[in-house]
Amino acid sequence: LEDVAIRICAILQKEKFQFKHKVIFTLAADHGVTQEGVSAYQSEVTPQMVLNFLRGGAGINVLSRHEGARVVVVDMGVNYPFTPQEGLKIRNIRKGSSNFATGPAMTRQEAILSVEIGIKLVEEELEKGLDLVGTGEMGIGNTTAASAITSVMTGKSAEQVTGLGTGIALEALQNKVNTIQKALAVNTPNPNDAIDVLAKVGGFEIGGLAGVILGAASHKIPVVIDGFISSSAALIANGLSSNARQYMIAGHRSAEPGHDAILHYLGLSPLLDLRMRLGEGTGACLAMHIVEAACKIYMEMATFGEAQVSEKVDMTPVKNEI
Repeated sequence: LEDVAIRICAILQKEKFQFKHKVIFTLAADHGVTQEGVSAYQSEVTPQMVLNFLRGGAGINVLSRHEGARVVVVDMGVNYPFTPQEGLKIRNIRKGSSNFATGPAMTRQEAILSVEIGIKLVEEELEKGLDLVGTGEMGIGNTTAASAITSVMTGKSAEQVTGLGTGIALEALQNKVNTIQKALAVNTPNPNDAIDVLAKVGGFEIGGLAGVILGAASHKIPVVIDGFISSSAALIANGLSSNARQYMIAGHRSAEPGHDAILHYLGLSPLLDLRMRLGEGTGACLAMHIVEAACKIYMEMATFGEAQVSEKVDMTPVKNEI
């Protein structure tokens, strides 16, 4: 808790503060790689879940209400004709990324645009008040993209960083690994060029979240990172600006094996380890409680001196002199 409080004070450059405007950015997009049979769910689940977010019935809605945070839902590239409505920002680049098992997921220009949109989302919310950010996502197939990004950026093999995602059968896991291996061979993403990695094996919501992280960091706003997919966006953000990691707080460690590789690579210690795999920003939202508690302990808890508590006794052994 002390480490968290120190990090927050360093980011804000303040010793006294209060989080009044907490926002979870939940970005959604579809993925062409689902054509390879890498997910237990069909792509139509992505817009169905976005509509559930807007109705207030998803896990992130429940937890954000409990935490007192607002949720910003963004269509970054969902294959669905959303109509303008309250609570939804339509920033659709196109109706889902391409199948990166056969070629790049998007163009380099689209990758840059996705990051720029994420930065602009932060700028827009600053006008309403913004002092603590959480990241979240929705997109069937996006654990495959996150695994591919993680493999490239951390140097780990596809087998080491690929998990069951939304719950595929064990026999389907090898197909997912094979798909990632094929994508890396076909696209040869450059680990020293984060935009190249994003363009070749990423997703629009991942690029958007990378932009959210960069946008928040540029305004000295701490960012609580959610699970595996959000953390893959943190890898992209870190690749674009290594200073960005100083503004990141790892909300939790998810059940995906690749998440450990990312946390180790970025040098982040997760606040929670509940084996969660829901995404949406739920882990980040839960961790916000810990962040606020840590800061309140620092600001409100009395020292021993202030509380007039006696100091510890001297336990140094006394030498017997003859």
